[in-house]
Amino acid sequence: IHHHLLRKTPAMDGIRRVYAHAQALAQCHEWLNKNLPAHVERISVASNAEAARLAAEDADCAAIAGQAAAERYSLAKLAENIEDEPNNTTRFLVLGHQEVGQTAQDKTSIIVSAPNRPGAVHSLLEPLAANGVSMTKFESRPSRAGLWDYVFFIDMEGHHSSDNIAQALKGLGERTSFVKVLGAYPQAVL
Repeated sequence: IHHHLLRKTPAMDGIRRVYAHAQALAQCHEWLNKNLPAHVERISVASNAEAARLAAEDADCAAIAGQAAAERYSLAKLAENIEDEPNNTTRFLVLGHQEVGQTAQDKTSIIVSAPNRPGAVHSLLEPLAANGVSMTKFESRPSRAGLWDYVFFIDMEGHHSSDNIAQALKGLGERTSFVKVLGAYPQAVL
C-alpha cells in the first residue's frame, strides 16, 4: 500500500489540517513529522477516500490517500509514497458462508459485545486466558446500540472447533450479551 499527500492546491504551504484513516496517519507518522509544520492538525476519519473528499472541499486541507482517490477527487499529489515503511501491507479478509476445516495453523475471528461496566474487558479476557487461547488482535469499535457501548473484534490463534477455543467461546457466551464467530481460516496463505 502506498500513501500520497494530496491537496486541492498543488503547494505545501498553507496546509492547516491533514485528514486520513487512523491507520494511514500512523503509517505516515514520521514523514508527517519531518515534512509538515507541528501546528498542522492531523484528523482521523473513517477512510482515506473520505479524507480525499474532505480535502477536495477545503483548500486549507490535505489528505493521505492512494492514487485512485487523487484521480477521483482531482487532487494534486504533493508527495508520493509517504509511508514510513516501504514494505507496508494491508490485510483483507473475504467472508463467506462455507465452513473452513482445521489446518496446522489457524486463526479464528469473533465479535463480542459486553455491557458498559467496570471490569467488562477483564471478563472478556478471562475465558481466553483460562483456556490457553492466544489473541493476535483485540480491537474495540463503538456500537450502534448506544452511547459508550462497544463491540470487540478478537483474532485468536487456533480453529474455533478446537477444544480450547470452543471452551473459551462457551465461557464468553456466558459472560457477554453477544458473541459471533466470523470464522476460522489458515493464518497465512502466501
